[in-house]
Amino acid sequence: MKEKPTDNSGPSESAREVAVQTIGRIEQIDPATWDALNAQAHGGSLTSHAMLQAFEESASVCPTTGWQPHHLLLEFDGKPFAAIPMYAKGHSYGEFVFDWAWADAYERHGQRYYPKWLSGVPFTPVTGPRLLCHASVRDLAAQALIAWAKAGPLSSLHILHTSQTEQVSLIRAGFLARKHTQFHWFNQNWQNFEEFLASLSQSKRKKIRAERRKVREAGITTRVLEGAEITSEQWDFFYGCYASTYAMRGNPPYLTRDFFERVAHFLPECCLMVIAYDGERAIASALSWLDRMAPQPTLYGRYWGCTEHVDCLHFEVAYYSTIEWAIDNQIAVFEGGAQGQHKMARGFMPVQTQSAHWLAHPGFFEAVQNYVEQESQQLDEYTANLRSPFRNEHGESSE
Repeated sequence: MKEKPTDNSGPSESAREVAVQTIGRIEQIDPATWDALNAQAHGGSLTSHAMLQAFEESASVCPTTGWQPHHLLLEFDGKPFAAIPMYAKGHSYGEFVFDWAWADAYERHGQRYYPKWLSGVPFTPVTGPRLLCHASVRDLAAQALIAWAKAGPLSSLHILHTSQTEQVSLIRAGFLARKHTQFHWFNQNWQNFEEFLASLSQSKRKKIRAERRKVREAGITTRVLEGAEITSEQWDFFYGCYASTYAMRGNPPYLTRDFFERVAHFLPECCLMVIAYDGERAIASALSWLDRMAPQPTLYGRYWGCTEHVDCLHFEVAYYSTIEWAIDNQIAVFEGGAQGQHKMARGFMPVQTQSAHWLAHPGFFEAVQNYVEQESQQLDEYTANLRSPFRNEHGESSE
């Protein structure tokens, strides 16, 4: 059944009584207040005050990079009941939800799409709450948010990588629902990597073993490092790998070295790094965010890079070593990031994610509504045709 925005001719009486504060820097908000609201929403480390401040204080998120912070605090009877990470964007880079076609349509019709307003974690396609509040006031927060948007000069408002529960509230308030697909690995209580392999179809098992063997035969070993174990020199090496991945595409990296320095200092428990060595020489690395504050312990695979090419090294560093560590440490989910159907051959499964969108112009709102409905049908067909890499319940291959 299609999800359509509720016909809401106006905000509820309660939503009209909500005061919305727009705050230009996260440092201007009391960390205890923000983190308490984040906890009420069952938000994790990525929406914590410390993480969002690291983006801003490192100049990774600032007007120069096209991200102007405008965080919202929603108050009722003078008391904050919700916080929303919010940015005015002058472009659509670093979001992993693609709306370039919408921006082009606006331009063709002589309309301004940018700046648009966006709620999410910068540069991070990770599902989680964006309405940081208790479930009992989530509908009120969504209604107040869209009332605030309608009262201002916004061209559009985009809530990215929303949780399923708040997506319902946003649709009720009048947002359009949009679906996306990511690929996530789910721990089935395997005791070790071999048990995980045994659950896969024969062809996938054979492929993974062959890929890992190629790396071993090349004399490459890997080390998995947590938080405070990661030295400054290893962070420097990782950042060089990270920056080189962007340089190969002719782009500067989104994040500064100072950003990672701040996360390493203030949120070391969130950092998991894999480094590949040829003897004593580091040649590749990958970084995942580890979030034990999330509803279930979760790894978010984020960044990868290398200084030299070794066949299948990317799969070993970015996937297999991380999965092996996740099994050994009872991590429930490993999110592999945006896109990447090739991840299915490595034990990842397709997962529907979602975003919510509101456009001020009625004609464009209707056009985008038609667009996302057609896109949703295409996405459903795409995922229906994907084959599971796992053996079925009878022990037979699903291929």
